[in-house]
Amino acid sequence: MITKRIIPCLDVRDGRVVKGVNFEGLSDVNSPVELAKYYSDNGADELVFYDITASSDGRRLFTDILTETARNVFIPLTVGGGINTVDDFDRVLKCGADKVSVNSGAIRNPQLIFEAAKRYGDQCVVLSADVKRVDGVFRVFAKGGRENTGMEAIEWIKKGVSLGAGEIVVNSIDTDGVKGGFDLEMLEAVCAAVSVPVIASGGAGCIDDFTTLFQTLPGVDAGLAASIFHFGEVKIPDLKAALKTQNIPVREVL
Repeated sequence: MITKRIIPCLDVRDGRVVKGVNFEGLSDVNSPVELAKYYSDNGADELVFYDITASSDGRRLFTDILTETARNVFIPLTVGGGINTVDDFDRVLKCGADKVSVNSGAIRNPQLIFEAAKRYGDQCVVLSADVKRVDGVFRVFAKGGRENTGMEAIEWIKKGVSLGAGEIVVNSIDTDGVKGGFDLEMLEAVCAAVSVPVIASGGAGCIDDFTTLFQTLPGVDAGLAASIFHFGEVKIPDLKAALKTQNIPVREVL
């Protein structure tokens, strides 16, 4: 049986991990290097590292901090932010990333997904979609949730998978940082549309939210969260122990 993955997310701005609510009101949390090492040592299955203002600032991702972070973790590392070309994939992978997440860059140039998958393999290409309801329709947002693209989200995600994305991260802007639970309606729609692994992001507030996620939507492969892990509200070993009691398969914490 495939185990469910628990993935902390490091949203990095100006070299520091930050966290906000609904993608706004960002506050400082910690050093990405220190947090990454902590999670690697305490049962996280993977890590996601987002340089959250690289796209909106029109610059490249911070490679020095990424390189130092990668040196300190021994679990898969997905990296995103300012990924606009296949050369950006190459640069980030050489810094120690295992997978590369594309969002705004793929919206501008969908062929980026195809070209990167052709060169590095589907398993290396993660399509991250920031999605918000607009007049009852799931819409894709770009530039860290700042810009409504007008695209319908499910169709965009299907297109990304057809081009070679091997994994989807669904970031619900509506539930981000609110801690009221994952966006099950949005996630169900995505799982019904694609056959690649789907990672749920946005809304986790307690252990029960992960239990509900995996019991309600067994097609979801992983739960991603930030603030509840960063501020110690939920410890990953405790989360995994609770999931096991509900017969939800997880990797043992070593």
